[in-house]
Amino acid sequence: LVALGQRLDFGQNRHLQEAFRLSCLTSGLSESILRVHFQHIGAAFDRTEMRRMMERSCGVEYLEGWVDQGAGRFSGLTARTRAFGARTVHVIAGNAPIVSILTVIRNALTRSDAIIKLPSNDPLTASALVRTMVEMDPDHPLSKHVSVAYWKGGDDQVESAIYDPRGVEKIVAWGGFDSVKHITRYLQPGIDLITQDPKLSGTIIGREAFADEETLGQVARRLALDIGAQNQEGCVSARVIYVECGTDEAGLERANRLGQMTFDALQRLPDHLSTPHKAFDGALKAEIDGIRLNDEDYRIFGGRANEGAVIVSQEEYPVDFSRTLACRVGNIVPIDSRETAVSAVNAYTQTIGIFPESLKDELRDRLAFQGAQRIVSLGGAATMQHNMERQDAIEPVRRMVKWVTEEQASGEMLAALAG
Repeated sequence: LVALGQRLDFGQNRHLQEAFRLSCLTSGLSESILRVHFQHIGAAFDRTEMRRMMERSCGVEYLEGWVDQGAGRFSGLTARTRAFGARTVHVIAGNAPIVSILTVIRNALTRSDAIIKLPSNDPLTASALVRTMVEMDPDHPLSKHVSVAYWKGGDDQVESAIYDPRGVEKIVAWGGFDSVKHITRYLQPGIDLITQDPKLSGTIIGREAFADEETLGQVARRLALDIGAQNQEGCVSARVIYVECGTDEAGLERANRLGQMTFDALQRLPDHLSTPHKAFDGALKAEIDGIRLNDEDYRIFGGRANEGAVIVSQEEYPVDFSRTLACRVGNIVPIDSRETAVSAVNAYTQTIGIFPESLKDELRDRLAFQGAQRIVSLGGAATMQHNMERQDAIEPVRRMVKWVTEEQASGEMLAALAG
């Protein structure tokens, strides 16, 4: 894998260059953002970080051999456990190249077999990685145990043959609600579904943000990152932002001020992180235009073309179309109490960016009980991630392997049980 990373030099690898050119046509990410992703693909294959990933998830010793499990409940019974790879179909998302990268790395490190279903909005990144592997050494076990393919989702003739427990043990499914729901048709004993479900992310900002103009400016810049980084293409990006500013006239003035500053900061984000969306959602634009005249209920900053927008609700409620916010559009919701924000969290919530840190410490246990899956410092939702083996409150790498246990007891003891 380390040698593969060295071959994934964007300036030299023609497969990556081809994947980049096609992604520029199909991806929701702009060319400047995609270029940075492709230039850093090789760095993902870092030996130290890959080893850390496996230590934190499975434990390298479990992948290398049988690990003694110590004393059990029955005297004289011993056990050893080992993690084995599985025959897996990966139905991956195409919102960013990292999904293809993680899939190839996880399959290799768990010593699994993979069929990777290519997404229509990133059709060649996984293929570029695998083609490079084959060029390096077509007979290497890692090259021989991974395949890529494309078929139209919902093609029963193809999928009924692939999703067969005689050949497949696990399905790792990324993507939208309809895609994941469709796959459940094929579940039966012998097939384990690991879902990276579609999620929504948000923000909670405490009253401390309004301590002074300098603090408010920093909060606005960090909020712009959570809304705009990666053009809001990921589940981690903020959509609805609860702000503890109050709902009286003074509170609404504070919310609107933050909205204006956040929109301004959004326009200044560097183009390797965010740009005006190249294919702004027409239905979303119609929704924004529809509420623009209702200035008693909403204040809108931007949203005239493809520059993005910040919608500030003038009451304690998000817009009706909050689940479809995209293309660098966020909705600030003023609240009197942080309890309103906590009660809005549910099992569909992935990441929550919080300011200040003291508020994060105060709320993290309650947010987890409500359903939140990742709690971060404001500004870090889509720009930083401590590790890549935990996602959506599960450990997908750990679930990708089969945990096989071998037990041993003395023959005399077992014979004695028979009487």
